[in-house]
Amino acid sequence: MSRLEALRQATSKPQLAALLGVTAQFLTNVLYRLKPATQYTSFTIDKKSGGTRKIFAPSPKLKTIQSNLSKLLLDCIDEINEPNTKKYTYKHVLSHGFVRECSILTNAVMHLNQKNVLNIDLKDFFDSFNFGRVRGFFIKNNHFKLDPHIATVIAQIACYDNKLPQGSPCSPVITNLIAHSLDIKLASLARKHSCTYSRYADDMTFSTRKSVFPSQIMRQDDGEFITGKKLKSEIKRAGFSINQTKTRIQYKDSRQDVTGLIVNEKPNVNKEYWRTVKSQCNRLFHTGAFIKKTSNGDAKGNLNELEGQLNFIDQVDLFNRLRQKPPLNHTYQFAKLGYNKRPLLSGREKTFSQFLYYRLFYANTQPTILCEGKTDNVYLKSAINMLVNDYPKLASAKTKDDPYNLLIRFVEYSPRTRFLLELFGGTPYLNYFIGKFEKHYEFYNAPTPQHPVIILLDNDAGFSGKSDKGIEGKLKKISSATAHPLTLKKDSFRKADFIHVMHNLYIVLTPLVAKKQTAIEDLFDSKTRKIVVSGKTFNPDDKKRNNDKEYSKEVFAQKVVQSQKKSIDFNGLKPLLDRIVAAITHFDSIK
Repeated sequence: MSRLEALRQATSKPQLAALLGVTAQFLTNVLYRLKPATQYTSFTIDKKSGGTRKIFAPSPKLKTIQSNLSKLLLDCIDEINEPNTKKYTYKHVLSHGFVRECSILTNAVMHLNQKNVLNIDLKDFFDSFNFGRVRGFFIKNNHFKLDPHIATVIAQIACYDNKLPQGSPCSPVITNLIAHSLDIKLASLARKHSCTYSRYADDMTFSTRKSVFPSQIMRQDDGEFITGKKLKSEIKRAGFSINQTKTRIQYKDSRQDVTGLIVNEKPNVNKEYWRTVKSQCNRLFHTGAFIKKTSNGDAKGNLNELEGQLNFIDQVDLFNRLRQKPPLNHTYQFAKLGYNKRPLLSGREKTFSQFLYYRLFYANTQPTILCEGKTDNVYLKSAINMLVNDYPKLASAKTKDDPYNLLIRFVEYSPRTRFLLELFGGTPYLNYFIGKFEKHYEFYNAPTPQHPVIILLDNDAGFSGKSDKGIEGKLKKISSATAHPLTLKKDSFRKADFIHVMHNLYIVLTPLVAKKQTAIEDLFDSKTRKIVVSGKTFNPDDKKRNNDKEYSKEVFAQKVVQSQKKSIDFNGLKPLLDRIVAAITHFDSIK
């Protein structure tokens, strides 16, 4: 049965709770036994256009229910649109806010290269949806037609103080559902007058290639914008009103923006925004300080803010790269350039790359761990979690007042880390990373690092690589690379507890067992490695695995180590964790 059909057939709280992934008792406690005033925390944020916006952040328990309701309703929307899936792209979507596969980027691209762009802001948008309107929609709408009792509970989950609060995960989805009929009418009005229409939350945009904007929709008279009768009546009939102070028509020979993005030629951030971010990065790289401009003058900012701004710019750049013809391969595999992707980076991407490198490997606020692949991350995180009391440098145990807290940071690989940082796991990428570390390190003039970067490697043939071009061969050519303890020969890397390569860069190898080379999987006891999953046994060798009878490292990590960690013996990984702690301790003594 589909999620939509199950929702239609639900008639009781337990049935709705099951669809929301919570118990009926949990749902009842949150909705009816806790005072509504205790369920939200309110605060204000500044609007880009001036003024403030009041946000109501739900409590963790209520947020869980609201987030699950949002996912349920998005699943229902996907099922409603399923007959049109093949032709249903973002170009056919009317509302782009809080819709899967859509964003301010897909909204902006609808209005590229237009002669006139009209922006309309709906006044008190979220406040326009009261409890009765939300409940009534789910009862009367032909796609839903829910049991009145279920519609009431959904409205109780979604509404606060008789309106949809800004800050709730489900508010935007519900507004899209209710406002969809208005979107259809306005899109029809737009087509009738050779315009394109889209909406992002309370921001409506009409654009046209006509030299004069159609007066039937909006006209300007002595500096005042006059709304067309049909547009005005449709908006009023839907229960909304226009914020006249934010209505504007933007012309081709001036800067045109839609939901904060420039749309004259391609979706882009404005030049002033980028210049500010770039200057903040330059200052950060040279002084270690992130200074932002506020209404009260310069103030010290949180690096998360700067990273968020860079991420936003990067999303725009990536979107444009994928739109170019021919489309850019999204995995960024450029064989001709090997591991060196820097010649492909634009100026903005280079700055973002420098920032990510700075934050992860130079000004890292915790020891940074680089593994060969994502399965190693799972092994180590699970082992540390279960052995937390033995390793206070790696994690802090859960207490009555505080949650479990990992005190080291694992780098998660992705196609974007491959492109921006030339990192994707595997010894070839890590070998390249080691070779370029000194050059990257010298780029920054900020205060020196306070935490190490530790590369964790299997002590096997992959460490040597082919001839002298592997990691072991490279280390022998780096004069500062030293095996520890110092009683070992300088280049006795395979026997070392850890290797101090240079600056804050370290390498930790899996311990040799009976003088034999090892991989991290060899540190698990035989009982764990013999666990059967779906009738298959474990074989970590990709080249020799019989997939009909044997499962991979990915399955071992997820289905065995992570999901069964409470019953697994992690003592075999203690020597490896001891080595990580020894590297951290060593750097603390020399920094």
